[in-house]
This record gives sequence, structure tokens and C-alpha cells, in this order.
Amino acid sequence: MADKILLAHGSGGKLAHDLIKKSFVGMLDNPLLAQMDDSAVFDIKGRLAFTTDSYVVNPIFFPGGNIGKLAVCGTVNDLSMSGAKPLYLSLAFIIEEGLLLSELKQIVGAIKATAEEAGVKIITGDTKVVDRGSADRLFINTAGIGIVPEGVNISGSNARPGDKVILSGTIGDHGIAVLSKREGISFSTELESDCAPLASLVGEMLKASRNIHCLRDPTRGGLATTLNELAEQSKVGIRIEEAKIPVREEVVGACEMLGFDPLYVANEGKLIAVVAEEDAEKVLRVMKRHPYGKNAVVIGEVITEHPGRVVMKTLLGSSRIVDMLTGDLLPRIC
Repeated sequence: MADKILLAHGSGGKLAHDLIKKSFVGMLDNPLLAQMDDSAVFDIKGRLAFTTDSYVVNPIFFPGGNIGKLAVCGTVNDLSMSGAKPLYLSLAFIIEEGLLLSELKQIVGAIKATAEEAGVKIITGDTKVVDRGSADRLFINTAGIGIVPEGVNISGSNARPGDKVILSGTIGDHGIAVLSKREGISFSTELESDCAPLASLVGEMLKASRNIHCLRDPTRGGLATTLNELAEQSKVGIRIEEAKIPVREEVVGACEMLGFDPLYVANEGKLIAVVAEEDAEKVLRVMKRHPYGKNAVVIGEVITEHPGRVVMKTLLGSSRIVDMLTGDLLPRIC
């Protein structure tokens, strides 16, 4: 049983200390974490952004990532969507008895690699072990802190009529990749999750323009729900064009087979930017030069009509209202 998590690993005794030192501190080492205090103490100046999230994805390993990579990306991206530069993260692990230590090591390795790419440090955390059958192998809770640069004012309530709506790439990749692994669906070419930390992309966008009014990553509920949230927060209408929304053929095929609409399928490495019209092309050019924005495209604009609503011009040339997601399209995808 030495290669598996035991209930004793959560007891606070020697096994628990060994697990923390070998599986977490040893791999994620930095001066703040290495102090092993109950709280991390650090100096910081300026406006702060703070976020928290939990990750319960099923399965915990999926094409293009795992729950560890997802936890870092999701938290970093939430900070980035406020224009903040992510700095520090906490991670709390709720581990089910029986999880293989080799799997935990793989997940922590993904956390380390993703945190390094995003330029953040894991500085505190917690570990709990629960009975077999109580946690579906592993849950992760996070918190993140970032600093907002001077002059940056990004909010879902800042969209203005005339602004352009930019999407950073294809939609639906994450939700369909997780579903394909869960249900054993295969494609002619492998479809991977778009899970990615977007801090560097947002940083380049902010260098190009401070006229970025809104940023949002369309995770649960997908593109349609996120656009509705922005329209409601800003009390404006949003008009998009179906023909301009990039969707991979594999995602389209899977959605047609399963009766899903790609507009509502989750993403974990895409963003929506609402940008002042005069700076939209400049921001778009910068995005296209970045690996995570190479397929960026303007998909619509902010309008004064029907405030709080999203309207889409369809491929047939007609218009239809795009509502917020109702119910649960794909459970346990993040």
C-alpha cells in the first residue's frame, strides 16, 4: 500500500508530514513555501485582485491536461481577467484514500510546470485525506492574488456601445475533450483541452492598449453564457456573427452527435475581450502574435439595442436570441 494514499496520510502525523515534504514542498519549492508556516507572509504594494475556485473535474486526467494544470490555469486566468498580474497561489488538496502516489506526483508536476509558465508561485496549501468513495479521487481548492497595474480598469460592467468583441480562438475544446475521455469517444485526430494560462497573453494585450473594457474567460456555460453575463452587467446589447466564431470540426461533429451547441460548451484557455473600437485592430494584431491568441477574431460588437441580450446573426442570415445556459450541459468539466 506504500504506493497509494492512505487515511493515515491525512492524520497530521509522520506520514502526513512526509507526503507534504516529498509530494508538495519538494516539487513546488520556493522560499515562502519552504518556511512551512501556517500562513505565507509577503510584501506587496498597489491594487490587488483576489480570487478563489474549486476543481472537481471527472476524469482527473484528460487529453491536454489534468486536474492540477486545470487548477493553476483556472485561477491564473480569473486573476488575469481583471487585468491583474498573477503572483501567488494557494492549493488545498482533498485526496481520496487509494489515489496512487504516482498519479499525485504527475498532477503536482503539471502544477509546477504550469505555475512556472504563468510566472506564479505556490506559497501555501493544505492536504486532507478522506475515506474511499468520498471525493472521487481528488478535489483541489485554490486561491490567488495578483496586482493590478496602474491605469487598468477592467470589469464586466465596462462594455460600451461601439466596442468590438474579440474571441481568442476556437470554442468547446475543453468540454468535448473531457467528455470524450469520460465516455470513450474517439476522433480521427486527437482533440485536446485548450487548458492554458492566459496571463502572458493579457499582459501583451495591455501593453498594446488600456482601452480594453472587459475580459472574461468563457468556462462553464461557454461563450453564450459569458456574453450574456457581460451584456447584463453592462446593461448593453451584444451582437455576434455565427460565421465568425471558430469551432474545430471535431467539436462540431461531437456536438451534432450528442445534441450539444458549441456556444454552451466549456473552455479553459480562451478569453473574450471587449475593446474600444479605435483600438480593436491593434489588440487583435498583438493577440495573433501570441501562441494562445493566434486564432483570435472579432466576432461581434456592443450595441444599444435590447440591453442585457445577446443576438446572433446565423449562417442563414437570420437573427436569433442567444440565451444563457439553463441546466447542466456537461457535468464535472472543471
